[in-house]
Amino acid sequence: MKIKFLLILPIALLLLSGCRPQEQGRVLKLAHGLDPSHPVHSAMVFMADRCKEISNGELSIDIYPSGQLGSEQQCVELLQIGSLAITKVSSAVMESFTEDFKVLGLPYVFRSKEHAFKVLDGEIGDEILLSTEPFWIRGLCFYDAGSRSFYTIDTPINHPDDLRGLKIRVMKSITSMEMVKALGGSPTPISWGELYTALQSGVVDGAENNPPSFYTSHHYEVCKYYSLNEHAMVPDVLIVSQKVWKKLSDQEKSWLQQAADDSVPVERELWAKSEKESLEIVEKEGVHIIYPEKEPFARKVEDLLESYRDNEKLYDLITRIREVE
Repeated sequence: MKIKFLLILPIALLLLSGCRPQEQGRVLKLAHGLDPSHPVHSAMVFMADRCKEISNGELSIDIYPSGQLGSEQQCVELLQIGSLAITKVSSAVMESFTEDFKVLGLPYVFRSKEHAFKVLDGEIGDEILLSTEPFWIRGLCFYDAGSRSFYTIDTPINHPDDLRGLKIRVMKSITSMEMVKALGGSPTPISWGELYTALQSGVVDGAENNPPSFYTSHHYEVCKYYSLNEHAMVPDVLIVSQKVWKKLSDQEKSWLQQAADDSVPVERELWAKSEKESLEIVEKEGVHIIYPEKEPFARKVEDLLESYRDNEKLYDLITRIREVE
């Protein structure tokens, strides 16, 4: 059996080669776990079309959505060995590689969406995108993934005190767990695929995510209160294999980066539209949309942000982000 596996493995890796030259140009493979109807997928389709356009067909991108080439984690692993060129992950996932990404998940580090975009599109954003190069991963651009807010089964959240004693599902992220604790809730890491059942059976009392995810996951069928406190704006990040990147010519790198950059405003527009539509639909389905004052929530987590003062690099990033006008 081992012999057969060893014979098959090189073939599988060859078939999954993230970057292959063809007679009429080079083809890059992009894989992700999103549904083709998702705004981020639509933005990546735009990027692929744009890349082909500006390169006159010399550089193209094949997209494999819906987890065709593996889970998010598997795609990152394939990326690191150069068997996949590009994938999309939440920046929270990138925390495991470098602390720089951790700052993007901190609660209320961004004053508004406009403030977040200025940071991500500027010098700080570029620094963070390139911070994972030692791990064979290079960031291409940030995509808007909306603001994360709390939704609960039967408890309206008007103030952080309302979270006391509630079990809130969080991503498997230290930052997310620390935030919910600071707000008085009980963080409970559960995989996204198991969350609907966990809510339905009462394993957790609620969760936190952006409006499109709340809608497409059908969590609104169980959770009837959605409090738009917008505690975090954790962006998605489009990443490219550093091994594949090094194989590209300077011209090919320029085409790919330009196509990625050009897709960012398209994604943001699609996301804003999806967010608005999602809120309208869940409200029609009986969900109570709450617009609480954000200041009490932000005040509750201020000590959490200050706790990073001993971490010179991370606190410097926090300070610089807050200084962006």
